[in-house]
Amino acid sequence: MASHSALIAVLVAVSCAAAASATTYTVGDTQGWTTNVDYSGWTSGKNFAVGDKLLFNFASAAHTVTEVSKSNYESCSSSNAISSNSNGPATVTLSSPGTHYFICGVPGHCSGGMKLAVDVGGSSSGGSPSTPGTSPSSPNGASARMQAAPALAVAAGVLVKLALF
Repeated sequence: MASHSALIAVLVAVSCAAAASATTYTVGDTQGWTTNVDYSGWTSGKNFAVGDKLLFNFASAAHTVTEVSKSNYESCSSSNAISSNSNGPATVTLSSPGTHYFICGVPGHCSGGMKLAVDVGGSSSGGSPSTPGTSPSSPNGASARMQAAPALAVAAGVLVKLALF
Protein backbone atom coordinates (compact mmCIF):
# COMPACT_ATOMS: atom_id res chain seq x y z
CA MET A 1 0.00 0.00 0.00
CA ALA A 2 2.87 2.39 0.76
CA SER A 3 4.26 1.88 -2.72
CA HIS A 4 0.92 2.92 -4.23
CA SER A 5 0.94 6.12 -2.17
CA ALA A 6 4.50 6.88 -3.28
CA LEU A 7 3.59 6.32 -6.92
CA ILE A 8 0.57 8.57 -6.63
CA ALA A 9 2.72 11.28 -5.01
CA VAL A 10 5.22 11.03 -7.88
CA LEU A 11 2.40 11.20 -10.42
CA VAL A 12 0.96 14.33 -8.81
CA ALA A 13 4.39 16.00 -8.70
CA VAL A 14 5.11 15.24 -12.36
CA SER A 15 1.66 16.47 -13.43
CA CYS A 16 2.12 19.72 -11.53
CA ALA A 17 5.56 20.27 -13.07
CA ALA A 18 4.20 19.73 -16.58
CA ALA A 19 1.29 22.11 -15.99
CA ALA A 20 3.61 24.78 -14.61
CA SER A 21 5.84 24.77 -17.68
CA ALA A 22 3.76 27.40 -19.53
CA THR A 23 4.77 31.01 -18.97
CA THR A 24 2.53 34.04 -18.47
CA TYR A 25 4.03 37.24 -19.85
CA THR A 26 2.70 40.63 -18.74
CA VAL A 27 2.71 42.65 -21.96
CA GLY A 28 4.70 45.84 -21.47
CA ASP A 29 5.59 44.82 -17.90
CA THR A 30 4.69 47.74 -15.56
CA GLN A 31 3.62 50.01 -18.44
CA GLY A 32 0.92 47.59 -19.54
CA TRP A 33 -1.01 47.80 -22.81
CA THR A 34 -0.98 51.48 -23.73
CA THR A 35 0.34 53.96 -26.30
CA ASN A 36 3.97 55.05 -26.59
CA VAL A 37 5.51 51.73 -25.49
CA ASP A 38 8.19 49.93 -27.52
CA TYR A 39 6.57 46.50 -27.73
CA SER A 40 9.14 45.18 -30.22
CA GLY A 41 11.78 45.98 -27.62
CA TRP A 42 9.65 44.28 -24.97
CA THR A 43 9.55 41.02 -26.98
CA SER A 44 13.32 41.08 -27.53
CA GLY A 45 15.05 38.18 -25.78
CA LYS A 46 11.81 36.36 -24.97
CA ASN A 47 11.05 32.91 -26.37
CA PHE A 48 7.29 32.52 -26.70
CA ALA A 49 5.84 29.04 -27.09
CA VAL A 50 2.51 27.31 -27.62
CA GLY A 51 0.67 27.29 -24.29
CA ASP A 52 2.22 30.52 -23.03
CA LYS A 53 -0.15 33.33 -22.09
CA LEU A 54 -0.03 37.06 -22.73
CA LEU A 55 -1.59 39.24 -20.04
CA PHE A 56 -2.66 42.62 -21.41
CA ASN A 57 -3.22 45.11 -18.57
CA PHE A 58 -5.62 47.93 -19.48
CA ALA A 59 -8.88 49.41 -18.26
CA SER A 60 -12.04 47.97 -19.83
CA ALA A 61 -13.32 49.97 -22.83
CA ALA A 62 -10.17 52.15 -22.87
CA HIS A 63 -8.40 49.83 -25.33
CA THR A 64 -8.84 46.56 -27.17
CA VAL A 65 -6.64 43.54 -27.72
CA THR A 66 -7.34 42.68 -31.32
CA GLU A 67 -5.58 39.84 -33.10
CA VAL A 68 -5.22 40.60 -36.80
CA SER A 69 -3.45 39.40 -39.94
CA LYS A 70 0.03 40.62 -40.83
CA SER A 71 -1.32 43.05 -43.44
CA ASN A 72 -3.85 44.49 -40.98
CA TYR A 73 -1.07 44.78 -38.37
CA GLU A 74 1.09 46.72 -40.82
CA SER A 75 -1.80 49.04 -41.79
CA CYS A 76 -3.23 49.29 -38.23
CA SER A 77 -6.61 48.02 -39.43
CA SER A 78 -8.93 46.05 -37.16
CA SER A 79 -11.22 45.02 -40.02
CA ASN A 80 -11.56 41.26 -40.38
CA ALA A 81 -10.09 40.74 -36.89
CA ILE A 82 -9.25 37.19 -35.83
CA SER A 83 -10.42 38.05 -32.30
CA SER A 84 -11.01 41.14 -30.22
CA ASN A 85 -11.44 41.86 -26.52
CA SER A 86 -12.27 45.21 -24.91
CA ASN A 87 -12.56 43.90 -21.34
CA GLY A 88 -9.35 44.47 -19.45
CA PRO A 89 -7.24 42.99 -18.22
CA ALA A 90 -7.28 40.38 -20.98
CA THR A 91 -5.34 37.13 -21.22
CA VAL A 92 -4.56 35.53 -24.57
CA THR A 93 -3.26 31.95 -24.76
CA LEU A 94 -0.79 31.39 -27.60
CA SER A 95 -2.37 28.25 -29.03
CA SER A 96 -0.45 27.79 -32.28
CA PRO A 97 3.08 28.34 -33.57
CA GLY A 98 3.88 31.19 -35.93
CA THR A 99 3.69 34.95 -35.66
CA HIS A 100 0.65 36.40 -33.91
CA TYR A 101 -0.21 40.06 -34.45
CA PHE A 102 -2.08 42.21 -31.92
CA ILE A 103 -3.20 45.83 -32.15
CA CYS A 104 -5.48 48.18 -30.23
CA GLY A 105 -8.56 48.81 -32.35
CA VAL A 106 -9.31 52.22 -30.83
CA PRO A 107 -8.69 54.84 -33.55
CA GLY A 108 -5.17 56.30 -33.34
CA HIS A 109 -3.89 53.88 -30.71
CA CYS A 110 -2.19 51.41 -33.06
CA SER A 111 -0.44 54.26 -34.87
CA GLY A 112 0.55 55.49 -31.39
CA GLY A 113 2.47 52.26 -30.82
CA MET A 114 -0.14 49.84 -29.52
CA LYS A 115 0.87 46.94 -31.75
CA LEU A 116 2.60 43.72 -30.82
CA ALA A 117 4.01 40.93 -32.99
CA VAL A 118 4.84 37.71 -31.13
CA ASP A 119 6.82 34.86 -32.71
CA VAL A 120 5.60 31.61 -31.16
CA GLY A 121 7.62 28.38 -31.16
CA GLY A 122 6.12 24.90 -31.04
CA SER A 123 6.09 23.85 -27.37
CA SER A 124 5.75 25.32 -23.90
CA SER A 125 8.59 27.68 -23.06
CA GLY A 126 9.24 26.57 -19.51
CA GLY A 127 10.74 30.01 -18.84
CA SER A 128 9.97 32.14 -15.83
CA PRO A 129 7.05 34.53 -16.12
CA SER A 130 8.00 38.10 -16.76
CA THR A 131 7.68 40.36 -13.79
CA PRO A 132 7.65 44.11 -13.96
CA GLY A 133 10.98 45.35 -15.26
CA THR A 134 12.53 41.95 -15.90
CA SER A 135 12.83 39.36 -18.60
CA PRO A 136 12.26 35.66 -18.01
CA SER A 137 15.23 34.27 -16.11
CA SER A 138 15.38 31.22 -18.34
CA PRO A 139 14.74 32.48 -21.86
CA ASN A 140 15.32 29.07 -23.36
CA GLY A 141 13.57 26.36 -21.37
CA ALA A 142 14.29 23.69 -23.98
CA SER A 143 15.90 21.22 -21.59
CA ALA A 144 13.02 21.52 -19.14
CA ARG A 145 10.54 20.95 -21.97
CA MET A 146 12.43 17.92 -23.22
CA GLN A 147 12.42 16.37 -19.74
CA ALA A 148 8.76 17.11 -18.94
CA ALA A 149 7.23 15.26 -21.91
CA PRO A 150 8.82 11.82 -21.20
CA ALA A 151 8.13 12.23 -17.48
CA LEU A 152 4.47 12.88 -18.23
CA ALA A 153 4.33 9.74 -20.40
CA VAL A 154 5.88 7.70 -17.58
CA ALA A 155 3.41 9.17 -15.10
CA ALA A 156 0.52 8.25 -17.38
CA GLY A 157 1.85 4.68 -17.57
CA VAL A 158 2.06 4.52 -13.78
CA LEU A 159 -1.53 5.74 -13.52
CA VAL A 160 -2.71 2.99 -15.88
CA LYS A 161 -0.84 0.36 -13.82
CA LEU A 162 -2.39 1.68 -10.61
CA ALA A 163 -5.83 1.49 -12.17
CA LEU A 164 -5.25 -2.19 -13.01
CA PHE A 165 -4.53 -3.10 -9.34
